[in-house]
Amino acid sequence: MPDLMETFLENRWMVQPNHANSLGTTHGGNVLKWMDEVGAMSAMRFAGRDCVTARMDQVDFKQPIPVGETALVEAYVYETGRSSVRVRLRVFRENPRSGERELTTESYSVYVAIDDDRDPVPVPELTVDTEEGERLREEALNGDDKESTA
Repeated sequence: MPDLMETFLENRWMVQPNHANSLGTTHGGNVLKWMDEVGAMSAMRFAGRDCVTARMDQVDFKQPIPVGETALVEAYVYETGRSSVRVRLRVFRENPRSGERELTTESYSVYVAIDDDRDPVPVPELTVDTEEGERLREEALNGDDKESTA
């Protein structure tokens, strides 16, 4: 059975002018796209199958990410259903020189594992074998929006 920490993924994008809105900050649509991509990869790593987006819960945009900074997207599986995989998604603005982070966006998504005919298929049970995994799962279940140090 896959462990939560095996599903923990993070990816970074240097925010360029082509990612920006008229205010010089990352366009929300780009942030959503990046979140969905990393979330789907986390779900697929867990399920070992293709996964499709079923739902993205309320997205909270807390802070902008200016051009020249890095958008850091992190995702991990925190709960499962029969064929569904629940993923916590957080985005941080990260200073590329210092590594300093600030939470900018947060959401929870549900992905569904599918077979070659695109029909839903069962997923394994989630295991949590480390203290860090337990902490992340509890944060997700409690809706905690503290910044991650993972």
